[in-house]
Amino acid sequence: QVQLVESGGGLVQAGGSLRLSCAASGGTFRSYNSGWFRQAPGTEREFVAAINWIGDSTYYADSVKGRFTISRDNAKNTMYLQMNVLEPEDTAVYYCKAGLQWGRWSGPGGYWGQGTQVTVSS
Repeated sequence: QVQLVESGGGLVQAGGSLRLSCAASGGTFRSYNSGWFRQAPGTEREFVAAINWIGDSTYYADSVKGRFTISRDNAKNTMYLQMNVLEPEDTAVYYCKAGLQWGRWSGPGGYWGQGTQVTVSS
């Protein structure tokens, strides 16, 4: 059983940056492909970015490609999402997930955090 806790969200102006963290405990986080998702009010949760278990392969949604960077430090059991050039459309609750099926981002299973709010003002 893996427990995940996100942090680093907040309010930022358009064009600004934030760095989200996802701290894992209670299991073998380092063995899981993992990723970030987000959910804006009135919408379904959507995939943002993924990273494989060793950290040498990543994948991004088109909407964030070139602006967001996913990374992980398995020695610290932590995953990150560096978000640059933020836009109001990036406003959402951001969730981390451990246990992705590579290429099937929204598949069942895995472990979720509780989410952290990111609000981008125009």
